Amino acid sequence: MRYFKTLRVWQRAQDLVVVVYKVTSGFPIQERFGLQSQMRRAAASVPSNIAEGAGRQSRADYGRFLDIAVASISELESQLELAHRLGFLVGADSDSVQEESREIRAMLVLLRRRVLSG
Repeated sequence: MRYFKTLRVWQRAQDLVVVVYKVTSGFPIQERFGLQSQMRRAAASVPSNIAEGAGRQSRADYGRFLDIAVASISELESQLELAHRLGFLVGADSDSVQEESREIRAMLVLLRRRVLSG
């Protein structure tokens, strides 16, 4: 399989993790073990699963890990919306992070399709 660090989607997912850590650092203290932690774990799961899948020997295994990455980015999108509704994320931060997560999800879906079609 491919070396994951050369994948643009992995690079963008890594960048998204950094952004999620930054934008959640201002969350209320009571969210440290709640929404803040959940969002950070979901974000970190995306590039981790891309990397783990790329290290697998079969296309089917790689595809399964890409499925998990898609699920994690979808989870993050839901959490971003909740954080926005709760007033924890506002304005440009909210819009740009949500847009980036949608773009990464689309890239993952395309990569999964390519991986599984051989």
